[in-house]
Amino acid sequence: MAQIAQTSMGFVDTVMAGRFSSTDLAAVSLGASIWLPIIIACQGILMATTPMVAHFVGDDKPHQARETLHQGSLIVVILCVGTMFLLHNCGPILIFMDVEAHLAALTMEYLAAISWGIPALLFYQLMRSYMEGFGKTQPAMKMAILGLLFNIPLNYLLIYGKLGLPALGGVGCGWASAIVMWLMLLASIIYLKKSDTFRQLSPFKHWQLPELNAFKRYVALGLPIGFALLIEVSMFSVIALLIADLGEVIIASHQITITFTGLVFMIPLSISLALTIRVGHQLGGKNPAGAIHSAKAGLIITLAIATLSSGLIALFATQIASLYTTDLHIIEIATTLLTIAAFFQLSDAVQITCSGALRGYKDTQFPLLLVFIACWIVGLPTGYLLGKTDLVVAPMGPSGFWFGLVIGLTISAILLLSRLRWKSQQTLHVSLSK
Repeated sequence: MAQIAQTSMGFVDTVMAGRFSSTDLAAVSLGASIWLPIIIACQGILMATTPMVAHFVGDDKPHQARETLHQGSLIVVILCVGTMFLLHNCGPILIFMDVEAHLAALTMEYLAAISWGIPALLFYQLMRSYMEGFGKTQPAMKMAILGLLFNIPLNYLLIYGKLGLPALGGVGCGWASAIVMWLMLLASIIYLKKSDTFRQLSPFKHWQLPELNAFKRYVALGLPIGFALLIEVSMFSVIALLIADLGEVIIASHQITITFTGLVFMIPLSISLALTIRVGHQLGGKNPAGAIHSAKAGLIITLAIATLSSGLIALFATQIASLYTTDLHIIEIATTLLTIAAFFQLSDAVQITCSGALRGYKDTQFPLLLVFIACWIVGLPTGYLLGKTDLVVAPMGPSGFWFGLVIGLTISAILLLSRLRWKSQQTLHVSLSK
């Protein structure tokens, strides 16, 4: 529920910007293609908090988890400075991709607006990961729903210019999102100070100064997670940039497909996040057999849900596209892309579930290599060959890129499943030999 509510904000942004104009929808699409990969990579680094805290909790040492929160705060500050600098200086990227001048200007305004919410978003992610390491997932759900409930009216006011406010179009989405990010951070701070569990642990007291070894452990675990997520998500965003020269209709169709499939993807991603917690708790409690059981259960649940979602997307592709726009040309192209996207629901679900379980094992470096091979050595080049060259078939446009995604994610699923099987058996064998 937390993931769906949080991603629904992007869904709402896309729908409401699309209703304002196709140009604003394209600007939000291009802007998201730039800021989302950066933020997801930063969030991935901060996800190291969850398995580290989960191992402390499983080993019945919850007070030691405070160190992870404190070291993570330093990392958040570093990430905020770098991210905000990038978002305010990415004009050359749009020029390089030959984006039309008026669209590039609107995209930069949107990025500038949303950048002011980045510090709040990253500190919120750190605190959320800390809470989830204790198995406390309901607070994040409530905060995300709260954020969504505020996002809709704020979008309405700022996009369409109500209550005397100027009509900002797609830029209004950026300001609305920034405000919501600060509200969610405030809610997380209040929860950590007031809840029975965390009030006893006093996470904000006895603040520990940066400690080199603890900092290194955090970065060694978190950086591969961040890069792995960046590799996968940036593949989608690079595709958006590579098709930017094909016009607003193609960009908008691609964004509709990414937004909806991203919303559906929140279900297997949520199971993946739960697996990190469960596997971490089991391993912290010296129970590798329990960790294997948790991973198997997660994979079975994920496969069942992905099978259902794949069928529904293929069956109702046109109706889904119609939710976003009334432009018949955009609906036609988006329907084709959604039908292709239905094919990789299974492989995408399996690969993200395996990634979550491997994070519970604190195994992040080798999975990073596997994801890089599948996405950037196979998936993206294949998509480019099919989409923009005639070396294999006549240029297929955006459809070719989405076929490349299907191939890349399928290979990623096979490789990560093999790694999870090896890692779990190795851990069990080491435990039994002791």
